[in-house]
Amino acid sequence: MKRDFVDLSSISIAEGHALLNLASWLKSDVKNQLEHPYLRGRTLAMLFQKPSLRTRITFEAGMAQLGGHAMYLGPTEVGIGERESIKDVARNLSRWVDLIMIRTFAHETCLELAREASVPVINGLTDLLHPCQLMADLLTLKEHRGDLDRLRVAFVGDGFNLAHSWIEAADLFGLELRLGCPAGYEPDKSFAPRVKRAGVLITNDPKEAVSGADAVYTDTWTSMGQEREAARRRRDFRAFQVNRELLKHAKPNALVMHCLPAHRGEEITDEVLDGPNSVVLDEAENRLHVQKAIMLWLLKPEVLERWTDRAAPRK
Repeated sequence: MKRDFVDLSSISIAEGHALLNLASWLKSDVKNQLEHPYLRGRTLAMLFQKPSLRTRITFEAGMAQLGGHAMYLGPTEVGIGERESIKDVARNLSRWVDLIMIRTFAHETCLELAREASVPVINGLTDLLHPCQLMADLLTLKEHRGDLDRLRVAFVGDGFNLAHSWIEAADLFGLELRLGCPAGYEPDKSFAPRVKRAGVLITNDPKEAVSGADAVYTDTWTSMGQEREAARRRRDFRAFQVNRELLKHAKPNALVMHCLPAHRGEEITDEVLDGPNSVVLDEAENRLHVQKAIMLWLLKPEVLERWTDRAAPRK
């Protein structure tokens, strides 16, 4: 049966840990200059309705490192949902390629693409979720701090797609999550059951959110498609900037995380983003390795089995 990677809720805890273990192994091969052409002859179609530096380069480079080939399809080339229906795009691509990755606005576009395609579909980002970024973040936390279920992570900012994926991660991996969002910018109400199940704290006080945190995470205050709200958002989020004063409430060695691109001087200051506790470049690098693990899992699921027994059981 075909598998897709559109969210973290659809994978098991064993699969989640195994993907991180596989990503670490693939990363070590790169560091040791060892080839791993496990997807030689395979092809990835990359559908972009939103531009990106990290998503495009890491998927394209990752497929090349696995021995395959990736093709970039921009919004003017396909016009998915406008020039051609999502169904027709999905069914045509399925005749030509082995994998599809989409970076788009509406999450339903990704879901419909996955329903109609006969090849695996990967969510490279939607307005609801950003699961590939979260896997990279979790690999980074694991590298720097060890067991995920012993960590307290604070997310400070907009309760948008990154916050939603952090809720899914907390529910899956058992880490402690605290969300600090301005009033009116809390996560979508559809995530309430997972918030309750994972014991996620949602507060309008950024200091309460970061109190005792092992890692402090932030994201842009104005995402693509929200540009008309930029001035109002800068006012509403002013107290939620990740700066030296806010970090005093976290643990002394708390990691600073950001998915990038960063709007320096808005959601985060230069001294924090470029400071000694910042792991933002590690997160960016790990996009490459976790996405290779995801692609390899979707096309050769038997590879993941050797890593499943190394997965830490959920407590």
